[in-house]
Amino acid sequence: MADDHNHDHGHDHKHDHGGGKGHGHGHGHHHHHPDLDGGDKRVVAAVVVNILLTLAQIVAGVISGSLALVADAIHNLSDALSLVIAFFARRIGKRPADETMTFGYGRAEVVAALINYTTLIVVAVYLAAEGVQRLFNPAEVEGWIVVVVAAVALLIDTVTALLVFRLSKESANMRAAFLHNVADAMGSVAVIVGGTLILLYDWRLVDPIVTLLISGYILWHSWQGIMPVIRILMLASPEDTNLDQVLDSLRAVEGVDSVHHLHLWRMQEHEVALDTHVVLDGSHPAEVVKASVKQVLSSRFDISHTVLELEEPGAQCMDQQVIGH
Repeated sequence: MADDHNHDHGHDHKHDHGGGKGHGHGHGHHHHHPDLDGGDKRVVAAVVVNILLTLAQIVAGVISGSLALVADAIHNLSDALSLVIAFFARRIGKRPADETMTFGYGRAEVVAALINYTTLIVVAVYLAAEGVQRLFNPAEVEGWIVVVVAAVALLIDTVTALLVFRLSKESANMRAAFLHNVADAMGSVAVIVGGTLILLYDWRLVDPIVTLLISGYILWHSWQGIMPVIRILMLASPEDTNLDQVLDSLRAVEGVDSVHHLHLWRMQEHEVALDTHVVLDGSHPAEVVKASVKQVLSSRFDISHTVLELEEPGAQCMDQQVIGH
């Protein structure tokens, strides 16, 4: 039995592993984040802006005697905390692999995304409960200062969202933090629209209706965002990779008799890994077959992390379950 473990996890991938000429990707763990330092600065700026807004709202709330403003300040503080979680996850995620985390620390961002999406779902459920309660017991609005400060909050939330928007395109962690800010901005819109209509026309139903709509929006997007995160943490196969096609492509490689004990998962958000047992048919040298298998996985499916166990004819495993063990 020829045992070939292509352990390239956590390295910069610029060297060839075990003669595997098919290792077609020279990317490292920093491939998907070309401007991490700039990104970190934007997240820090967003945190500072949110904390300043929180302090301003608390002061305004105490001066005006508005509980609503103090409550909104606490909500903004939760946004700042979501950004702090996202920031530290980004920092931790950059660490190279070590004895403690042999796969590296990239999943810190996935864990942070799970935390932030979970808190968003809690916020959305709370908003829904508030909205239903206000349908039966409409809230008073304590003068125009509430509307004015909500407008300032909307401006700050928009600035914060713009700071992290670009980062949110390629990271579940930053998408969750971004959604926190979008949710808060929508809350400010609800206060502005609802407060204005109540003060001008005493139309109180608009406030709970808008609150329920925002709650539904947050819940929908949180659900859409949390499912891929759970899939990564559960070691699910990537949604955009067809496992049957992977198997068919491996079986079609010259020199391969069969494939079994296959595992396909995301090591980090942007890194797909595969390990499998490959039974050789004896028609080609093991190293040639290995290189061909790696070439197919790399070029067709963008799978660069592979662990291949090559089994000679007649020396294969007794249990040949195709997927898993």
